[in-house]
Amino acid sequence: MATAPVTNSSSSVYDALNGSTTTKTDDGSERFLKLLVTQMKNQDPMNPMDNAQVTSQIAQINTVTGISTLNQTVKSLSSQMLSSQVLQGAGLVGHTVLMEGSKLHFGEDGTTAGGFELANAADSVKVEILSPSGRVVDTINVGAASAGRSGFEWTAPTGTSTDGMSFRVTAKSGGTTLTATPLTTDLVKAVSTSGDTLNLELLFGGSIPYTQVKAIS
Repeated sequence: MATAPVTNSSSSVYDALNGSTTTKTDDGSERFLKLLVTQMKNQDPMNPMDNAQVTSQIAQINTVTGISTLNQTVKSLSSQMLSSQVLQGAGLVGHTVLMEGSKLHFGEDGTTAGGFELANAADSVKVEILSPSGRVVDTINVGAASAGRSGFEWTAPTGTSTDGMSFRVTAKSGGTTLTATPLTTDLVKAVSTSGDTLNLELLFGGSIPYTQVKAIS
């Protein structure tokens, strides 16, 4: 008995669809159905596709469609959340933020503020005000400090150049030096986005991600 020519592909319809990354989900589903029908029409009569094969390929395309839909939903939610963050971030313009750093920024009256964060309580803490070259200009004896954040203020003597000044924190407990994270302040002048990140444009310190902010005042 003569048989019609058979077109038999060893690769699944799923593999054929998976090779294109630019096809939209709906178009991909339509292509899948057309290819599946064609494959069934041209199958070998002596070795037809069984129900398990058909079910498997349908399940595969449904999985791909579901994942694609989920990805689009996540992207949409991410975009909406970022837009909401930008609106909220706009309310920070003109406010002072606290973040990690040791640079000092002075007001017109020559006063500056900074802080530090301790993981454990300290018996004694001192803050050294440094010139741009690293020379100690003044020392603030804070005394005992509990774990967490603490702040300080310092006013530069009249006529002192405050450009490039910084500070260093030394904390001790029972003769043991503790880790002290320096905290600096800056003024928010604008907000911007980079990808999915909300950034704060600062008056003195360039731009930082919003996630680096420790406190707002």
